[in-house]
Amino acid sequence: MSGAPGALPAAELFALSPLDGRYRQLVAPLRACFSEAALIQARVAVEVAYLEALLGALGETLSPAEQAWLAALPGQFGEAEAAAVKAIERETNHDVKAVELYLRQRLEAHPTLRARVGWVHLGLTSEDVNNLAWALLTRRALLEVIQPALRDLVASLRELACTTAALPMLARTHGQPATPTTLGKEFGVFLGRLVRAARALAAVPATAKLAGATGTFGAVAVAYPAVDWPAFSDAFVRSLGLTPVPVVTQIEPHDGLAAWFDAAKRLASVLLDLDQDLWRYVSDGWLVQRAVAGETGSSAMPHKVNPIDFENSEGNLGLAIALFEHGARKLPVSRLQRDLSDSTVQRAMGVAWGHLLLGVRMTQRGLSKLAPAPEALAAALQAHPEVLAEAYQVALRAEGQAEAYEALKDLTRGSRITLADLHEFLVRSGASPALQERLRALTPDTFVGEAPRLAALAIAEAEAWLAETAVGA
Repeated sequence: MSGAPGALPAAELFALSPLDGRYRQLVAPLRACFSEAALIQARVAVEVAYLEALLGALGETLSPAEQAWLAALPGQFGEAEAAAVKAIERETNHDVKAVELYLRQRLEAHPTLRARVGWVHLGLTSEDVNNLAWALLTRRALLEVIQPALRDLVASLRELACTTAALPMLARTHGQPATPTTLGKEFGVFLGRLVRAARALAAVPATAKLAGATGTFGAVAVAYPAVDWPAFSDAFVRSLGLTPVPVVTQIEPHDGLAAWFDAAKRLASVLLDLDQDLWRYVSDGWLVQRAVAGETGSSAMPHKVNPIDFENSEGNLGLAIALFEHGARKLPVSRLQRDLSDSTVQRAMGVAWGHLLLGVRMTQRGLSKLAPAPEALAAALQAHPEVLAEAYQVALRAEGQAEAYEALKDLTRGSRITLADLHEFLVRSGASPALQERLRALTPDTFVGEAPRLAALAIAEAEAWLAETAVGA
C-alpha cells in the first residue's frame, strides 16, 4: 500500500497499539530502550561483558585486539544482527539461547577468539542475562528519555509560576469559594510535587543479580571451586553500574522494578492531578489557550479551542498508572524458585513508560499554549467578598472576641453579601479602630497571605532540580 508524500507508513496506520501508530514519533526515543531489538542488543552486551569478566577470573588473558573486538560487538549490533538472532530463535524457541548461539557463531569466525567459544554463557541462566539487560535498559530510559521530558515540563511550569506568582486567584475547597491564593502559588504546589516525584524516581537503585540457575552458583562452584563466586558476582554487577542483590532464587526478585513502577505511578498521579486542575481553570476562563492556526476544535462548533492536550495526557497517564500498578503487584511474586509469568509483563514495560512519556509531553505541550486571564480572575474574586470572612473572624478572635467565628458564620453562610455588609459588621463588632481600618482595607484580591513567597520557594526548588539534572551537571 502506498500513499501521498507525507502519509503515514502502512505499519503505523495498521499498528495495534497507538504507541506504534498515532504516537510513534512522540515516543520514538523509547524504542532504543524497550524494543525487541534493544533487548537483544542489551543481552549481547551483558553476555560479552560476562565473558570478559569470566575469562579474567579464570586467569585467561585476552590480547588488546581481542578485547577491542569484543568491546565493539554491542555497538555494532544493528537491525541485521537482530534479525539474525531472531532467525536462530525461530529454531530454538528460546530467546536467550538464540543470543548465546549468535555469539558463538561470531567467535567461531574469529581467528583467535574461536578458542574461547566454550566460555560463552558458561554458568549462566537466562534470567542472569535478562535481569541485567532490563535493569540497564530501564536506567537508560529514565536518564535519556523520561528525565529530559520531565525537565521540559518543569521548565514550562516554572515559567508560568514566575509570571503569576503574585496574581490573585479565588481558591476553591470542595468546589466552593475559599480563601484566595495566587495562580503562581498553585502552580508552585505542582512544581514541588513533580520535583519530589522526579527525585524519588531517580533515587530508586537499579538492582540486579548474577547467581545461576537457582541462585547458588552450584554448577560453576563445582567446575571452578577456587573462584569466590559471590564476590565475582558482586564485582561484575557493580561493574555495570548496578546494585547487586546477593541472595536470590533463579530470578532477581523484581523488587527494584516494582520500586521504579511505584515511583512512576506516583509521578503520573501528580501529573494527572495537574491536568485536571488546568482543565478546570481553562473551563472557568481563568486560563486561556492560544489558538493554533489550522487546528479544529470541533467539527460542528467553529469557535472551540479545547483543552485536548490535558485530556490526552490524562488518558495516557491513566493507562500508565494501570500498567505500572499491575507490574508492581505482579513482578515481585514468583512461584518457588521461578515461574515464567513475569516475562510477558516485563516485555510490556515499554508500553507503560510510553504512556507516561506521552502524558508528560502532552501536558508540556498544553502548558506552552496557556496564558492567564487577569480580568476573569479578578471578576471571580470580586464576586465573592464572603471569602474575607476567615480573615475577619481570626483577626477578631486574636483581639479577644471569642465568638467572632459564630457571628461571621451567621452573616455569611449560604448568603450573598457585599463588602459593605462586612464593613457594617465591623462597626457592630466592637473591634478596635485600628483593626477596623486594617480589615476595611482588605479586599479579596489582596487577601493572599504569603502566597507569592510560597510560589518563590517552589520556583527555587524547581530551579535547583533543573540545575542538578542539566547535561554535564
